[in-house]
Amino acid sequence: MNIPFPSGGQHPLSHGDHQAVVTEVGASLRLYAVGGRDVVVPFAPEELAPAFSGALLAPWPNRLRDGQFTWAGTEHQVAVSEPDRSTALHGLVAKARFSVVEATPSSVTLEHRLVPTDGYPWPLVVEVTYALSDEGLRVTTRTTNLGADEAPYGLGFHPWLAPAGTVDDCVLQVGAERHVTVDERLLPTGTEPVAGTFDLREPVSLRGVALDDAWVEPVREADGRTWARLTGGDGRTAAMWADDAFAAWQVCTGDGIPRVERGGVAVEPMTCIADAFRTGDDVVVLGAGATHEATWGLTLV
Repeated sequence: MNIPFPSGGQHPLSHGDHQAVVTEVGASLRLYAVGGRDVVVPFAPEELAPAFSGALLAPWPNRLRDGQFTWAGTEHQVAVSEPDRSTALHGLVAKARFSVVEATPSSVTLEHRLVPTDGYPWPLVVEVTYALSDEGLRVTTRTTNLGADEAPYGLGFHPWLAPAGTVDDCVLQVGAERHVTVDERLLPTGTEPVAGTFDLREPVSLRGVALDDAWVEPVREADGRTWARLTGGDGRTAAMWADDAFAAWQVCTGDGIPRVERGGVAVEPMTCIADAFRTGDDVVVLGAGATHEATWGLTLV
């Protein structure tokens, strides 16, 4: 009996000393290493991806309060997937199968066609390309609204960056000006200027620091990109960038999360923060026939 992997088909990529594996389920980045050094925390093809590891998050990232929102005067209810906080977590495609559109030794393009439901009645096609080059890994997502009505939309990704030691050995830098405050359900209550532990504009040690937080007003460096950098215990840095389609960063140190337990640092580029379908903050209004494009990248320096 041929038992399929929980993450589905595996798509290995290589370019020089860069190696990656992208999976069918969730279009997830299961492995990315440079010269044999893990850049993301890998998971085995035989296991369920822990804590959304490497997954594409759409049509919203992060949490949606009670799975409820109103759009164009109509109330919608999606399934609550995080019962302890009564939220709908990380959209609708992180556990869905993506089909291959095109593949080369160093790149793969996958797509998922989102079926309209009562909770999210907009037909979307989500296409993502992972490509390796001398620059590192580049990930471009194009999402098209195939319907006749405007759709609310958001995008995120969930790589767990490898600490090359322990999280306490790591130093983190995130280019953003404001920190998002949250309630006991990790839903946003507002923003504040970065200060203290939450001022990551310069590198900060993660020793004894627990984070599951978002930042907005990203700093754009000379190349127009916003950057987050995790330096591991070996002195190497996983450097992640995002283009101007991304309005926020989320960072989670994995404290108390089963099968993660502070074994990596999730650094997540997002086009909007939690509960955006309810607040309207940075929600993409995807018109009929319109396409939204967003690109981020990752490498080891």
